[in-house]
Amino acid sequence: MSNKKPITFCDEMRKATREVHAVSDALVNAKLALGLHNDKVWADGLLVFYEIFMYLEKAINMNANLKPFKSMELNRTKAFELDLSFYLGKDWMKNYSPRPATIKYVNHLKKLESTNPILLIAYIYHLYMGLLSGGIILRKKREVMNKIMPFKSSDKLDGNHVTDFNDRSIYQLKMNMRKTMNEIAETMDDDVKKLFIKESKKVFSMNNEIIRSVEGAGVAILKKIILIIGIIGMFLFFIIYYYN
Repeated sequence: MSNKKPITFCDEMRKATREVHAVSDALVNAKLALGLHNDKVWADGLLVFYEIFMYLEKAINMNANLKPFKSMELNRTKAFELDLSFYLGKDWMKNYSPRPATIKYVNHLKKLESTNPILLIAYIYHLYMGLLSGGIILRKKREVMNKIMPFKSSDKLDGNHVTDFNDRSIYQLKMNMRKTMNEIAETMDDDVKKLFIKESKKVFSMNNEIIRSVEGAGVAILKKIILIIGIIGMFLFFIIYYYN
């Protein structure tokens, strides 16, 4: 008798999106990881996703097809606004306008909602799972960096509301998300499942577009290089001084 776990729809999606997901991971490491010690890059990373989450959450509250996710109470819009106010100032919305990549993303979501709303679930699933996985990891890394950086706020919630789910278990939230997704998949026919997996790949490709638009990463890299060169220079100076 085999004890092999059955392959779920979430497993199928993970396998189908593995390649484009790897590109996303590389981009996050190249761009948003710089935000570990650069608040400007981190804030811009939040900014590009703000409109996306806000649109999805409005859709969850209004669209019957998305009702299973409403009970999870994962709303992040207010959390984004709190974090952006922390990094950019309380009046950040006065000068804010979505960038082209974000507008393109939201327009695509609007089109899906009007033509095939069940495909919006692909975005809900992958974006919230990303927040509960990679987002939590990046937050923990930032907390470590903040401990060793002077003049940083000691309040763990300052600028970290997006990844704060109070005392709720992150593991359980992810399990609930997978369970809900698999249950919804059971109601789909094969054609819809194929469309869903195709749209899941598009989720990552569109995420990649807006991550590429994150500003300040180039400057952050330059500052990091200058810092490293400075440290090496000081090290060489002391070596030369010691031996002379």
